[in-house]
Amino acid sequence: MKLMVIGSGGREHALAWRLAKTPGLQKVFVTPGNAGTARERELENVNLTNPEALADFAAKHKVHLTVVGPEAPLAAGIVNLFRDRGLKIFGPTREAAQLESSKDFAKRFMARHNIPTARFATFSDSRAAHAYVDQQGAPIVIKADGLAAGKGVVVAMDLSEAHDAIDRMLPASGDSPAKDSAPARVLIEEFLEGEEASFIVMVDGKNVLPLASTQDHKRIGDGDTGPNTGGMGAYSPAPVVTPEVHARAMREIILPTVRGMAADGIPYTGFLYAGLMIGKDGSVKTVEFNCRLGDPETQPIMMRLKSDLLTLLDHAVAGRLNLVEASWDRRVALGVVLAAANYPGTPRTGDLISGLPQDSDDSHVFHAGTTERDGRIVTAGGRVLCVTTLADNVRQAQKRAYDIIIDLHFDGMQYRRDIGHRAVSR
Repeated sequence: MKLMVIGSGGREHALAWRLAKTPGLQKVFVTPGNAGTARERELENVNLTNPEALADFAAKHKVHLTVVGPEAPLAAGIVNLFRDRGLKIFGPTREAAQLESSKDFAKRFMARHNIPTARFATFSDSRAAHAYVDQQGAPIVIKADGLAAGKGVVVAMDLSEAHDAIDRMLPASGDSPAKDSAPARVLIEEFLEGEEASFIVMVDGKNVLPLASTQDHKRIGDGDTGPNTGGMGAYSPAPVVTPEVHARAMREIILPTVRGMAADGIPYTGFLYAGLMIGKDGSVKTVEFNCRLGDPETQPIMMRLKSDLLTLLDHAVAGRLNLVEASWDRRVALGVVLAAANYPGTPRTGDLISGLPQDSDDSHVFHAGTTERDGRIVTAGGRVLCVTTLADNVRQAQKRAYDIIIDLHFDGMQYRRDIGHRAVSR
């Protein structure tokens, strides 16, 4: 049996690594993969990204199932293409992926189906956006409407920061968009107080299977300071997701979303990620939807998963998620992202990586922005590695991860030294 994982990041490395543990498996193709997936004995990188070429490859090599990692192929309709050709694939269609590819679509969907979220307004005219911010005051949240790799969000703590974000995301009023391109839009949302958590489930169109709870760290700096990133680390389980919060999230957000998409004629299949804002009173609101697994949340989730991942995926594709359960390692998994110089701006690439350890049963270094050059592994993106460990509690998982990081090096390497601090301080 052969499987395929589409993507080149840490999420895809972790997915392929877990799938490679499937009994009787021949090969997991990773397209295009990275230097880390190239090092794994059971994985094989294939340098393809074009959707038609990927479908041709899956058909030629009789790939049993394809899993899509990143958001861009989903928004481009790769699931539609594979299904039209009778190829098994797990992910949402282009239409369903609008929950992530258009924040305006997602917010209007939530309003229509009474799914709790922040108040919002959408603008393509910069003067109107600036006037709205002046009227609402700060703190306030500015979001680019579209895919932004987790970095199109500015939580503006003062009006100056909010106006600067609008100027970056919207052309000046009166400027025309390029021919054949849609006008840029921003969403402006109320600032929500509380603690964020990642709530990720598998969906088969009707049934839902929750995955282990996680919490990530978006800001670049210790103490949650500096600009937002795609994520600087994560851990699982997330203590803030109590049994009561879990039940509310399922009852008030996840199940209404799945039913609402079906009612709108866009049945949802695939991983569904709800970013939750959890209030001190236990209330939950939706910060955003992603239509795939989170990165770096996937790395701790895959470390803790004890069930056979392919079994879960096969049930999902067959519409039978109600007949399967996921089992989890009782221990804590924690991942620390090592990022390149200048991230989250324009990251520097080509820096030599040294000190990569041998992986073990309770630690794994998942690669993201890496490539091999002249037999050596060098940086090739913003988030480079995710050092992920398992331990009996958060403090031990932290120590294990940071002990590994001591021996890792590339010029300009930056990382947070407080991943998991919220769990430790609870």
